[in-house]
Amino acid sequence: MIKIPPIDLKRQYQQIKEETAAKVLEILNSGRYIGGEIVANFEQQFAEYIGVSQCVSCNSGTDALYLAMRALNIGEGDEVITTPFTFIATTEVIVRVGAKPVFVDIQSETFNLNVDAIESAITNKTKAIIPVHLFGQPVNMTQLMAIASKHNLFVIEDCAQATGAQWNHQRLGSIGDVGCFSFFPTKNLGAFGDGGALTTNNTSIAQSARMLKEHGSSVRYQHDRTGINSRLDTIQAGILQIKLPLLDDWNQQRREIAANYQELLAPIKQIETPLFSPENNSVWNQYTIKIRYKGKYLEESLSSYRDRIRQKLQENGISTMVYYPLPLHLQPVYQKFGYKKGKFPISERISSQVLSLPMFISLSLEEQQQIVYGLKDSLDSI
Repeated sequence: MIKIPPIDLKRQYQQIKEETAAKVLEILNSGRYIGGEIVANFEQQFAEYIGVSQCVSCNSGTDALYLAMRALNIGEGDEVITTPFTFIATTEVIVRVGAKPVFVDIQSETFNLNVDAIESAITNKTKAIIPVHLFGQPVNMTQLMAIASKHNLFVIEDCAQATGAQWNHQRLGSIGDVGCFSFFPTKNLGAFGDGGALTTNNTSIAQSARMLKEHGSSVRYQHDRTGINSRLDTIQAGILQIKLPLLDDWNQQRREIAANYQELLAPIKQIETPLFSPENNSVWNQYTIKIRYKGKYLEESLSSYRDRIRQKLQENGISTMVYYPLPLHLQPVYQKFGYKKGKFPISERISSQVLSLPMFISLSLEEQQQIVYGLKDSLDSI
């Protein structure tokens, strides 16, 4: 039995092994491990790739979001609208600057923010919207930007899982006021450690973020604002320079893998496959299905049923992931905001249904067939 992990970074590494070793040795021999020409060159290359004038690198996608919030002067007393169905980093930064996260439920088909519900959540305290392009699937940015413009709100795109994706032929991260990216190793463009960046066409936002990430300093030992230490290491920038020219090809591989899944899974009525849409040029950071309840025990919760399927797959050598089992509005840390169970029913239901199948470049058709066969067997036996 061949074991299939949810993500296999070793296959990608084998494609760039020699070039990576040479780049790392070059940087080690240079003695310049923080900042310098390699980091500056990567920032320029990434800005050109996204289609913006400015890129500010930092040490994580979380810090990119935080720097964006600070650069836009979002803080105490402000409200920021976002989704409850995402990783907590999106809302951590809102709370960290003293603002309040205001949740809007998601669309069942896309897992993304329901743009139609945004206006009803806007108050006189609303300062910004953070759309999360979850699993690589773009939010409807045409509609969202129209709402933001109408109400004079900032838009911070959370592109952590969507590097290279487009909405109507425009790269995500170039549509809102700021785009925020993660270079965590499992992302479509991943480093060999932590890393992140924000992108913008606004020079003052970029200058502010650049100062904030360097301890609030633009002149050595002169500090104008309270900042943080958030820098992209030179080695990580060098690795990202090697990977960036390959990203579109790798994303195309992901699209082909997703299309294979769609075809292979079509006959299985107990699951619902993700949405394929012409205007949503997804880059499939995850391929996430929804489980429909067909178990033997009517009193069993959907999440328990889903977890038994996962266990059965694991026994057959197939590892899967659940993103995310508890929506943010129900997290213990956010109970102070007064959200109760039932407030966002779609997010709550989806969190009990979702199952992310293995997704990584070089995943073979034979492996996908093994995964789908194992899924069908698990569903039939439970």
